[in-house]
Amino acid sequence: MDDTDDLEVRVADTERTREDAFTVRQTVFVEEQGVDEELEYDEHDETATHFVAYDGDEPVGAARLREYADGVGKVERVAVLESRREDGVGRAVMTAVEDRARADGLESLKLHSQTRAAGFYRSLGYERYGEEFEEAGIPHVEMRKSLEESE
Repeated sequence: MDDTDDLEVRVADTERTREDAFTVRQTVFVEEQGVDEELEYDEHDETATHFVAYDGDEPVGAARLREYADGVGKVERVAVLESRREDGVGRAVMTAVEDRARADGLESLKLHSQTRAAGFYRSLGYERYGEEFEEAGIPHVEMRKSLEESE
């Protein structure tokens, strides 16, 4: 189901929009999945580009992007409220992240997907690399995508 008519993904470049992105992350990762707050919020929050998806005035999704290496971006903290999963919110957030990454001159993206979400990222053109590993007590896999192929 795609219910994104009223959905808007913004770069969280104000205190309010950043707080909204953090609220989504808090709900999904800390409250729902039991991730320790000490692990959820880190030094990269200060310098990363944050994104927040709104349905009207309600924040329903979030992500962050940072340059990981020369020409390589890392997508992190992709979160969608449970009630809005399967509505196209995650796809809209990832589209905004990838568009920004291209505008910033990045050539590829990598991410650590929770194993259960790997199929979602695969549907967006990400490929799995390496073995499953644990991060914050949750099974993950590394995935990558070239931005040059998907224009």
